[in-house]
Amino acid sequence: MICPHSSRRLSIAAIVVFLIVTFAGAATAAPRRAVVLEIDGAIGPAVADYVSRELASVKPDETGVVILRMDTPGGLDTSMRTIIRAILASPVPVAAYVAPSGARAASAGTYITYACAIAAMAPGTNLGAATPIQLQGLPMLPGGEPQSPPGDNGGKAGSGGGNGGTAGNNGPQDTESRKVLNDAIAYIRSLAELNGRNADWAVDAVRNAVSLSAEDALRLHVIDVVADNIPDLLHQIDGRNVKVGGRHVVLATAGLTVVSVAPDWRTRLLAVITDPNIAYLLMLLGAYGLIFELMSPGAVLPGVTGAISLLLALFALNLLPIDYAGTSLVLLGIGLMIAEVFIGTFGILGVAGIIAFVAGSVMMFHPNAPGFGLSISVVAAGTVVSAGFILLVLAMLLRSRRRPVITGGEALIGAEGTALQWDGGAGRVLVNGEVWLAHSRQSLAPGTRIKVVARDGLNLTVEAEHLPAA
Repeated sequence: MICPHSSRRLSIAAIVVFLIVTFAGAATAAPRRAVVLEIDGAIGPAVADYVSRELASVKPDETGVVILRMDTPGGLDTSMRTIIRAILASPVPVAAYVAPSGARAASAGTYITYACAIAAMAPGTNLGAATPIQLQGLPMLPGGEPQSPPGDNGGKAGSGGGNGGTAGNNGPQDTESRKVLNDAIAYIRSLAELNGRNADWAVDAVRNAVSLSAEDALRLHVIDVVADNIPDLLHQIDGRNVKVGGRHVVLATAGLTVVSVAPDWRTRLLAVITDPNIAYLLMLLGAYGLIFELMSPGAVLPGVTGAISLLLALFALNLLPIDYAGTSLVLLGIGLMIAEVFIGTFGILGVAGIIAFVAGSVMMFHPNAPGFGLSISVVAAGTVVSAGFILLVLAMLLRSRRRPVITGGEALIGAEGTALQWDGGAGRVLVNGEVWLAHSRQSLAPGTRIKVVARDGLNLTVEAEHLPAA
């Protein structure tokens, strides 16, 4: 018979064990970390690949929040939209954090900030200037702000609230530019409405390229938090209600372990080859490698190196915003220089090729694209190398024209030899290791040194040299 007291003790023990197991399981399942991803520099294909891959790999049961720490001048529209799609599809809340002090989230960085569930900035940072840069029909100032036309007074109207707004109508006038601008406005407005932020200022940032400091952004409800560092950010956003994947989530970020995930080797390699200067140099290396292989068939190394470089360059150029007319001029210039090597027009095709090459290089990349312009020094270096290559080919060509013929029938003219046997005006001579029939107006004794003055078929016309016999 079981004692009632023992039965109660067993029931209490079972309940305690159940509660311990339940709470232990809940503690184990609770997110333990905050993942920090770095966006430092221009936003391009490498950054988009890095952020989208990392956001796709995070697990909600392990990660409480993903923080995009940004310092960017902007970047490519396609890369920006790739990142925003990854943010909106993430099952884990994503916080944009413009940091450290002195950093900025300009252009594409502003759109990404609006797309995140939490928008935060460090003191001394700024964001804005989100006008698509290819639409600016006005000259660009060094800081990236559009220069107002004469008599416009910069479009400043002091829209109030310290938001630095402008009311000038400096928008693009052509239909295609207006379509792109209106698309950008609608896009950033939809992001603002998605997360309940200041949509009017977002439109102003796109239309008039205005910017805000961290304090003004917080006051105008452009961002949610001004935080000194990541622990301060995690403390301030703890308990906030945000929308993630269409559902409301209460953040539990207090006490999370901060884990920074640096770009891996793949991202670093992609960042290197998608640098416009590197892609440009790879294209030149590929072209000249193939030229040297054609000039010296069987060398192998120049051909293999050139083929690999050219394929890498084509891959990079496919991801970058290039002007196809400029690229065509560069390729035409290289083609004309190759033609100069094989045809030999004494510089006509070579000079035309260099002109096309320089013009195409200048046109190839948009000069105002932040972080994706081509350095003038790289263009100058490529031009100097190409011109030096053409000059080298021309020098070799002129030298070959001045050199006496060393093959064919004309090669024997002027050659020296020795008379072997002679009878009257004809006999046999030894020239270049071969015995030839010869005739001469002189009588030659065997062993006399002779020189060939003419050739008729297999008969040579020779004369005696005024030198001692060998």
